[in-house]
Amino acid sequence: MLSRTASDLYWMSRYLERAENLARMLDVSYSLSLMPQDGRGDGLDEMAMPLLITGTLDDYLERHGKLHAERLLHFFALDASNPASIYSCLGAARASAHAVRGRITADMWENINSTWLEIRGIAEQGLGRYGLSRFCEWIKERSHLFRGASYGTIMRNDAFRFIRLGTFIERADNTLRLVDARYEMLGDEAESVDESSARSYYQWSALLRALSSFEAYTEIYRDAPSAHNVAELLLLRADVPRSLRACTEEIDQILASLPGLNGRPAQRLAAELDARLRYTGIGEILDEGLHAWLTEFIPKVAELGNAIHSSYLEAV
Repeated sequence: MLSRTASDLYWMSRYLERAENLARMLDVSYSLSLMPQDGRGDGLDEMAMPLLITGTLDDYLERHGKLHAERLLHFFALDASNPASIYSCLGAARASAHAVRGRITADMWENINSTWLEIRGIAEQGLGRYGLSRFCEWIKERSHLFRGASYGTIMRNDAFRFIRLGTFIERADNTLRLVDARYEMLGDEAESVDESSARSYYQWSALLRALSSFEAYTEIYRDAPSAHNVAELLLLRADVPRSLRACTEEIDQILASLPGLNGRPAQRLAAELDARLRYTGIGEILDEGLHAWLTEFIPKVAELGNAIHSSYLEAV
């Protein structure tokens, strides 16, 4: 497969996954901002969390001066001039899909093209009239439909593999950043032996719901969410679809199935990351410090993404 084609397929799926992850992040931050803040602020700190996670806080402040709920929601969801907005991600995904129209199925193209046309209509209407929760659910629904169309209609060839690869690289990075952000938001409470406070419960529950893992948590642990159990579930459980371990396992298997020798650096790094998670216990992570461990692992995923780009997506 030509590197340019592989790149467009890879980034098409990354941008679609990113749009869904941004919607999940925005929905949970908005919901938590509406809760009583217990003397910790007016809810804008919680609303600023997506900006901190995506590294766009400085850009927002430069353009808008101060945090304002309505402007912040528009900036993150529908601002065409913000390259990190959901609107921009869907536009980039549609452009990549158009470039490889002949390598994806009609169902896949129709889904992504209609999604782009609909979000343009929503942008004209305005988020205030459409509703944030409805908008976030719509984004997740469109992402689910695209993945279903991809899995159900495309041949199991290299195109399929690069689409899946982009999804899991983006998902791994998002899971790491969300766990770290929630842990930091709780502060000293995250390290407390007694994590039964209402704030701790809602923060960890919100994280689990943002990653569609709340039902999995209640089935496995049954206890109220805690840093130990949530971190174990979202980092080390291979049977949880959005966990870090599930993502690295998929990436390792996909890279191993790609032909040629150019991919060896990426394959080796993916195997190392997967083995590290496979043989690491949650106790070891917490002894090192969850924030320190996550801060170390986030660049590893970025390094893997760079290795994939160098091995497969750069024109030779």
